[in-house]
Amino acid sequence: MFSKLNRQTRLAALLLTSSALSGAIVTTAVAADEVPAAPAEDAAANAAMTEVVVTGRLRFRDRAETENPTLIYDQEFFQKFEPVSVGEMLKRVPGITFTSDTLEFDGVSMRGLPPGYTTILINGRKAPGGEKDRSFFVDRIPAELVERIEIVRSPTADQPRSGMAGSLNIVLKDGAKLRGGLIKAGAVINDDGKVRPSLAAAYAGGDETNDWWIGVNHQGRRNPKKKYSWRYKAINDDFDDMEYQQDTRDGKDTSVNGEWKHSFEDGFIRLNGFFVNTDRDEDEISKTYGATNFTDFDEVEVQAERISQKTYALGVDGEFGLGIGKLEYDFGWNKYDEHTTTTVHVGEEEDLSDLELDDEETLDIVDQEYNGKVAYGFKGDGYKLKFGVSTSQKKRDGVADPLGAYKIEETNIDPFVRATFTPTRNLTLDLGLRYEMTEREVTGEDDSGSYDESILTPSFNLLYKTSRDDQFRFSVARTSRSPDFDDMVPLTETEEPADENAFRGNASLKNETSWGADAGYEHRLGTQGIFGVNLFYRNIEDMIEVISTGETVEDDGDEFSVYQPRNIGEGKTWGVELDFSTPLDNLGVKNTGVYFNYTWMDSEVSDPFTGEKRKFNNQPDWVYNAGFVTNLPAWDVSFGSSIYGRDTGVAYAVDEVASVDYDPSLEAFVEKRFGKRYVLRFSVQNILDSEKAEVFTKYDGDSIDEILENRLNHEIDEYERESEKSGPLYQITLRATF
Repeated sequence: MFSKLNRQTRLAALLLTSSALSGAIVTTAVAADEVPAAPAEDAAANAAMTEVVVTGRLRFRDRAETENPTLIYDQEFFQKFEPVSVGEMLKRVPGITFTSDTLEFDGVSMRGLPPGYTTILINGRKAPGGEKDRSFFVDRIPAELVERIEIVRSPTADQPRSGMAGSLNIVLKDGAKLRGGLIKAGAVINDDGKVRPSLAAAYAGGDETNDWWIGVNHQGRRNPKKKYSWRYKAINDDFDDMEYQQDTRDGKDTSVNGEWKHSFEDGFIRLNGFFVNTDRDEDEISKTYGATNFTDFDEVEVQAERISQKTYALGVDGEFGLGIGKLEYDFGWNKYDEHTTTTVHVGEEEDLSDLELDDEETLDIVDQEYNGKVAYGFKGDGYKLKFGVSTSQKKRDGVADPLGAYKIEETNIDPFVRATFTPTRNLTLDLGLRYEMTEREVTGEDDSGSYDESILTPSFNLLYKTSRDDQFRFSVARTSRSPDFDDMVPLTETEEPADENAFRGNASLKNETSWGADAGYEHRLGTQGIFGVNLFYRNIEDMIEVISTGETVEDDGDEFSVYQPRNIGEGKTWGVELDFSTPLDNLGVKNTGVYFNYTWMDSEVSDPFTGEKRKFNNQPDWVYNAGFVTNLPAWDVSFGSSIYGRDTGVAYAVDEVASVDYDPSLEAFVEKRFGKRYVLRFSVQNILDSEKAEVFTKYDGDSIDEILENRLNHEIDEYERESEKSGPLYQITLRATF
């Protein structure tokens, strides 16, 4: 019965979206949208919770008046589609891609660069994550906590400089801007009928000098996937075997966040914090069948992964008058704690009746980061001056196979100065200088090492308004990025980066650096619409690549060639970003708004093993998203749809070349408002049951040189095609305010 309901709902959603979405795409195929709004600091305070929860307003990107290029999207832009996590929010903004499984949005790639090149900030502070490339998986932050998301394309001197591709600042809800309470209850329903609950409650209050906010959220998530892999000896060669895999990820996120702010005559002090606890089970059952037919069973493998992750954050910030200016301060503490166990059982009985333990691994990671910033600023006629210092201390304790136990301590002290000039009412110049001083100590079970270097990172931002509706931007900035954690651990590991070879970490790796430029133009369409175009370029130096050291090591009587990461590479990327949104009133279509974003990108790096020129791993040529929202005021009903798509990405390893391709992902929502305090919303993701398709071309040899020779000569050891699907995901939510 449920499958029949799925087909009917899917058909209804397609009928609902097809005509309106096609019209929206035709209308918007030139640009990206924005609704003008005051910057967050100037927004009207103490809005009733009803005004942002139960509303029929059309909202898009907010107009940012910052000196550097920044796009701002507040919760109303995302909320109607009921995203579960920050990852689901980000798939609707320009230039963002994910290389995740279907219905999962974890590691963010801005402009197609690997996730480690994007900095994730929470309330302006770097968020620690357990990934080896320092990336933060945004699918763990519930959307219910978020007030707005800021896309910082190019930084100013007083902002973190680690985002070579850009930075994403996740701003949590602020009690100073809200009054009243919220209760949310809902359910997430998979294609197979399994249900997971969604619950949230929040309240904001205060008086003339105090504002506070407290919110709690519980979100169940489940993603059952089916994968099929077909393996061949070579392209267009005989079929070798087929693997069928059931991969189910079932978990829950429980979170709480709060804030208290006390305002006084010439400043304020604010305390805030949040906590997120994630428990997730990932179970994979893989059955392999021989080449004769799909009943010729070969073997079964059962992998069970039990993941426990906790994220903590506390912060205090504020400002007060001092002399001719103001003193600002911001101090924070973040912690990430993960414990994961993985077991693998194998057998030859398809009914799983006789399995033996084949492998067992444990991962323990504790990341802590202390950060602070103190700055003094003052302004005069046509200028502003700000100077200060930012500091951070990061400690990572890990136990992982085969790295063993290791510790990484990293300290940054970054003095900066920033000057902003407005020689005319239409021209703004922002100049900055930051001096990044980094010290790093790495200790492993076998060895240790250190790094100590200072880097000067200037920045320049220009904003020129040629009219009320038109403005040009130009930015240049230098950024830096610390090495991956695993690359620094001084351990020699055999069978990496390929069989019969060894990988040795390098504790003396330098930070990568990049010079980047952005040039953009924005045009206001009427009172609410915006068309924007931005060109970007990044030139990355001291890229970390894995090379042969010429050394050999012995392990159990076998000899291995040693490979190690070194700062020897260079890379560059460039592209064009378009974003557009507008209501369609001027075309005679009332109460309807559309948006369209498109990013084209390209890059060039040298493959560290073959020397061939290629793109960054998994960078697509393009990514787009488009959508519409229609409001029917007479019925207190709204509905809308959005679609997300991207081009194929290709990733290169020593002994493998893998491509990944995604079908477009279509989603829709319908909401009904009851008075001023209640809204019932139904949404559906993955309406088209999109497929993720991967192709793996694998090479073999007794040494890396032999593997590379086979790769250059296209002597394939194995060719594999993999298909993955999850089915549609439904969500029903009731929100009430008081």
